Amino acid sequence: MSAKLLIPCIYLKDEKPVRGFKDFTVLSPDTVAYIVSLCGCGADQLLIFDLSETEAEHEAHILLIRQINQHIDIPSIAAGNINRLEDVKKLLYAGCKSVALNMAKQSNIDLIEEAGKRFGKEKLMACVDAEEQILGHASDLREFVNGIVLLNNEIKEDYAAFRLLPLLNLADDALAASLLGQNCVFGLSGDYINQCADSLMERKIQFRENGIDINLFESTLSFDDLKLNTDGHVTVVVQDYRTDEVLMVAYMNREAYDMTVKTGKMTYYSRSRKTLWIKGETSGHYQYVRSLYADCDHDTLLAKVHQIGSACHTGNRSCFFEEILHTEYLNRNPLKVFEDVYNVINDRKVHPKEGSYTNYLFDKGMDKILKKVGEEATEIVIAAKNPDHEEVKYEIADFLYHVMVLMAECDLTWADITTELANR
Repeated sequence: MSAKLLIPCIYLKDEKPVRGFKDFTVLSPDTVAYIVSLCGCGADQLLIFDLSETEAEHEAHILLIRQINQHIDIPSIAAGNINRLEDVKKLLYAGCKSVALNMAKQSNIDLIEEAGKRFGKEKLMACVDAEEQILGHASDLREFVNGIVLLNNEIKEDYAAFRLLPLLNLADDALAASLLGQNCVFGLSGDYINQCADSLMERKIQFRENGIDINLFESTLSFDDLKLNTDGHVTVVVQDYRTDEVLMVAYMNREAYDMTVKTGKMTYYSRSRKTLWIKGETSGHYQYVRSLYADCDHDTLLAKVHQIGSACHTGNRSCFFEEILHTEYLNRNPLKVFEDVYNVINDRKVHPKEGSYTNYLFDKGMDKILKKVGEEATEIVIAAKNPDHEEVKYEIADFLYHVMVLMAECDLTWADITTELANR
């Protein structure tokens, strides 16, 4: 079985907002900071319970779940008020890795086979709180469900054939270790994980020391494998893991290196202050490690990080903002090109320009935009049938431009699209 996972819970409920959920159409800044910190501090996935009681609340919660998934870079599982195949589809489209059906509802039991066949076993889980909900539907659960969210921590011998995610709501380290040690358990969730959210990496290290195969950062190089400068430090170049933008350069000594690997937060050695410093400890602009690379000589590290806020003390996103010289060149980075073109299109929408074809499309409205998207798609098909495929690239470029106009009209960004593709 794969390494065990630690999965915090988020509860969405209207009467008693949890973790800063006060406006049920927009995430509060505190909530955004909280869920992002979970991603950086060792959470492997996120379990989101929709505890809505009305259809309006349910739809609002789906919007919140979509926003949550836009802010995190770990998989999420949606559970709670899910009643129809359409609900499963909406939650998967909102970016969830999987959806857990509540087996206490007969409507959900009836839905398992249809949802499993429609979306695939890997997209479907089940929520159970009673033994008969598992054993009474064991065949369907084995065939159509990839895992079971166990709403308690009572694991029976008959559960051995299933992948279980028990919820532990007690502050009991021994019980947590015992649950994780069982072969049928792939992870642990519940209030126990939420309560130790600030120390998940440390908790994982404890579990590893107790012989549990837990999902944990593991460095293939020790500090002794690195070539240090005359001061005993190694240079670290820091990049944004999504865009590859260079954010800053800093230095590590042995303790900073070991702390970074241990905690998942970038930790450096300040040569001027002669002390360790965790990036963001005072500003809140943490850098959560996504990967570490050594160069061919082992004398420089490349850190790809999830940067919160600004990397530079001046408030700039990157420390490299002062241009010294510049020459014109053709940028062929696909995402950069797409984002640049999209930004021009979106700027035309906000700041119309006389004679602009883009503004002509926006002025004519959705029907005209859709008509052009359809026409350009047909042009691709026709061009692809010709022996010379050179024309295909022109038609695809025209098509993508019109798709970006449609995206802007629908308030969708490339981040929305790439996130959806990554989830698939």
